[in-house]
Amino acid sequence: MSAEEATINPDGSATFEETPPMGDTGGEGESFFQDTAQEGISPDVDGIDPAFYLLGAAFAVIVVYFLFFRAKKDDSEDDFFAELDGDKFNLKLPSEVDEYYETKAKCEAAGWEPGQPIKDPKDQQATQPHRLLAQALMKRAMADIPMVQHIQKESSGMNKLYSQSMCSVKQWRSYQQAESLVSQEVEEVRAEADEIEPGWSQSIWRQAMQYHQMLKQRHEMEEKQREEAIQKRAEIERKVAEARKLQNEGDKEKAAEQAAAELLKQEEEDKKKGGEGSGMKKGFLQSKGKKK
Repeated sequence: MSAEEATINPDGSATFEETPPMGDTGGEGESFFQDTAQEGISPDVDGIDPAFYLLGAAFAVIVVYFLFFRAKKDDSEDDFFAELDGDKFNLKLPSEVDEYYETKAKCEAAGWEPGQPIKDPKDQQATQPHRLLAQALMKRAMADIPMVQHIQKESSGMNKLYSQSMCSVKQWRSYQQAESLVSQEVEEVRAEADEIEPGWSQSIWRQAMQYHQMLKQRHEMEEKQREEAIQKRAEIERKVAEARKLQNEGDKEKAAEQAAAELLKQEEEDKKKGGEGSGMKKGFLQSKGKKK
């Protein structure tokens, strides 16, 4: 608010003049702020350096690449384990399993009852279904032996690898499925054995192992004999070929000697014929006598 200043004139009148309030510089203040604005004096406002945007983008690219590379590495590791082991745990039950159940159905149709002992062992008609079914079950157990041995062999190693996180999840699940399949098959064979003959479940797998080893040794012996026979045959054929080769070479030498002898003989005959042809006949140059 402005204040008025009184001035006493000589005639006694008073005049009032307005004075700016204290601290009010009027136009000078306004010109001061205008000048400072023109000179660029303003509050400091810091802007974001574009380098930070570039650095952030580079960091984001690195993170994305790292995640992609890690996922790809995990996939490659799974593929590596899968290729390394192949289908070692992709097990299937042998065909003897289905054959056993087919035989069992036929035996039941013929009057065989599970778990019933044979009343008369001398009765062939009564014992035949029992015998056929027992043979079919033993054949089934023997066919299962390689699969059982495979899981037993891999069990300790797979558990150790899994405990140390050295196998893939896919590989471990595949092993668990195979192990479950084999365990279920072992128990089913035991149950079927008790149905055929009570108490047989305690010894059927031991018997199957013994028979399997016997057949394996027989097959190995037959294979060895077959290989030896092939080797002997190859050796005989080699000797025969060498003998024929020597015989052919001998025949060639004889033929060459015979051809050389015939050539010499022909040359001698040619010489003889040439000598006779070059001689002059007697009286050839003599004039014939005149006829009287």
